[in-house]
Amino acid sequence: MVTLARSMTGDHPARPCLVLANDAGAGGLEKAAALGIPTAVVDHRPFGKDRAAFEAELTRVLETHRPDILCLAGFMRVLTEAFVTRWQGRILNIHPSLLPKYPGLHTHARAIAAGDAEAGCTVHEVTAELDGGPILGQARVPVLAGDTPERLAARVLVQEHRLYPMVLRRFVDGDRSRIDI
Repeated sequence: MVTLARSMTGDHPARPCLVLANDAGAGGLEKAAALGIPTAVVDHRPFGKDRAAFEAELTRVLETHRPDILCLAGFMRVLTEAFVTRWQGRILNIHPSLLPKYPGLHTHARAIAAGDAEAGCTVHEVTAELDGGPILGQARVPVLAGDTPERLAARVLVQEHRLYPMVLRRFVDGDRSRIDI
């Protein structure tokens, strides 16, 4: 989870103010630290099934950094309605499918098994419905003959890295219109 504060420095209208993960081994933590971006880990495992306590700790850490926007990427925890409501209108997520197709897990394998001609990724606002918030952008890639979930995932990831910054720039500027690339 990357948290952003509005800023007019550099060529982007937002700057990362914290990279937060629920797994200390998340690759983004090391990258952020190398760039001088604050990092934090709130491991969900000590909280067991107490999602409210886990999310209370997430909120406590987030609030110390005063983010304007939460950007989820690879944050593989379903957030409760209470948490989403607290940050409503300020949480984005990138999902590796062309929503509304294939919410949840194993998206690439599901697209291949269904015989889809194309797959891709979606940036959407986070709501209490899993992968069900308003779509802000999508990028498409062809599903090729002989594709494996891993090969398809690699092509989709390239598009994720293109799409998310484009949508985020527009979102920070108040533009919630959909873009497709």
